[in-house]
Amino acid sequence: MTNMIVKSAAVALLATVAIPAISLAQSAPLIIGMSTTPTTLDPHEDSSAPNNATSRHIWDSLINLTGTSANEPELATAWKAIDSTHWEFKLREGVKFHDGSAFDAQDVVASLLRARDKPSQGFASYTRNIVAVTAKDPMTVVIETSVPDPLLLNSVSRVRIISSDCADASVQEFDTGACAIGTGAYAFSSFTPGDRLVLKRNDDYFAGPSHWSDVTLRFLPDDGARLASLLSNEIEIVEALPADGMARVEESDDLQVINGQSSRLVYMGMDVSKDVSPFIQAADGSPLDTNPLKDERVRRAILMAINRPAIVDRVMQKNGTVADQFVAEGYMGHSDAVEPVGYDPEAAKALLAEAGYPDGFRITVHGPSGRYVKDSEVVQAVGQMLARIGIQAQVEVQPWSMYSNAYSEGAFSMFLGSWGVNTGETTNPTVALVATRNEEKGTGRYNGGGISDPQIDEVLAKASSTLDEAERGPLLEELSELTFGKLWLLPMHYENVVLGAKSSVRYAPRGDKYTLAYFVEPAE
Repeated sequence: MTNMIVKSAAVALLATVAIPAISLAQSAPLIIGMSTTPTTLDPHEDSSAPNNATSRHIWDSLINLTGTSANEPELATAWKAIDSTHWEFKLREGVKFHDGSAFDAQDVVASLLRARDKPSQGFASYTRNIVAVTAKDPMTVVIETSVPDPLLLNSVSRVRIISSDCADASVQEFDTGACAIGTGAYAFSSFTPGDRLVLKRNDDYFAGPSHWSDVTLRFLPDDGARLASLLSNEIEIVEALPADGMARVEESDDLQVINGQSSRLVYMGMDVSKDVSPFIQAADGSPLDTNPLKDERVRRAILMAINRPAIVDRVMQKNGTVADQFVAEGYMGHSDAVEPVGYDPEAAKALLAEAGYPDGFRITVHGPSGRYVKDSEVVQAVGQMLARIGIQAQVEVQPWSMYSNAYSEGAFSMFLGSWGVNTGETTNPTVALVATRNEEKGTGRYNGGGISDPQIDEVLAKASSTLDEAERGPLLEELSELTFGKLWLLPMHYENVVLGAKSSVRYAPRGDKYTLAYFVEPAE
């Protein structure tokens, strides 16, 4: 604990440095073509990347999580660990909500508890250890955790701070704008679900006004529509630039391609809990009274049947990097002991036979459309590759609005999933995707396969309550080894960040793949 207190004191000292103000505010509007569509503006309803990226335009958090997963001051200017389970946050003076009301500690208390106690449990992965939030004085908040929590700072950076007046507001009240009132760089103008969010500049923003007087986030999950909007000069910057349009953008003097590396892992999840899985039948189509995915040999055979380098190279047109575990080399929790699984269809067939399925079986593979890079095409490719080892795969793709809850709630037998590992280490994705689902503990919220491995739960409990990084490191590596050694998830790839933009703007890609209007700058 001594080491952590010393580090926390250093963090608190550094945290007194305010975010530098952005000047040169102008009257120009900005339009961003988003590759995904948020399901709601309620910032505490569901922690998905589209929702979180959208909410950051209107609301701030105690801590700003940068594009490289560093913690910087935002509504909190300084913080320190009082002891192993209590953290104190000093709040920024003089901040106003868009309606003119003053920001204070009661807003923080209401926001963190609302995010923790929401029936949707959308933020359980981040708030699960929070026991109490109290206002020590109008500009000081103390957070008490049930156990020492080494990721508390990262966790509170995910929770947007709303006005305490809206603590009991419904999702609809946020979507209609009645409670879409934040302290952020932009204020709500209008929201048309599935189409666009229109914002206006907050000229009193504490970090300085944005460069852009008005911002429109257009939701364009269709690759062709997004590319066409950029090429026709309708939009300043678009997310997930389609690979087949990259050459046209590069050839234009007025456009540019912006590249970066993300921390988003895409994986295939599997139902490993039910004895009879809903979308699996015997090879002849008759009912199958066993679930083959519960057998590690079958899971390994499936991964060996998927030519991941070919998917990254051809299907994704190089907009990804083959993955073998939660995080790439250099991040906390990456383990050299995790052995990569190579493409080997013949060995896969042998494993299926050994597991008792020499003729394979039938399965429906589910996936989203317009959520991840080339997601529907990736799922189609997986289905075709499984056929080569005798698994008759039918592919079903759904719009993200239908798919998002279904896959995380365990509705499917095999499905495409993803997680932005923005903590830069392995406890957060393990908590969300692999830990045994437990609403009281806040674990397994997105564990759509029903994974329940007591060994993983035990190691995770230790890693989640160990503050000393030298002790945490081996535990984080063990989480990777247990998850991917047993192939509870089948790692596919890390997505790359590829944006298309007018040459008149500049933007530094973020590891979380968020496109935030406040950080888009004029090139001149």
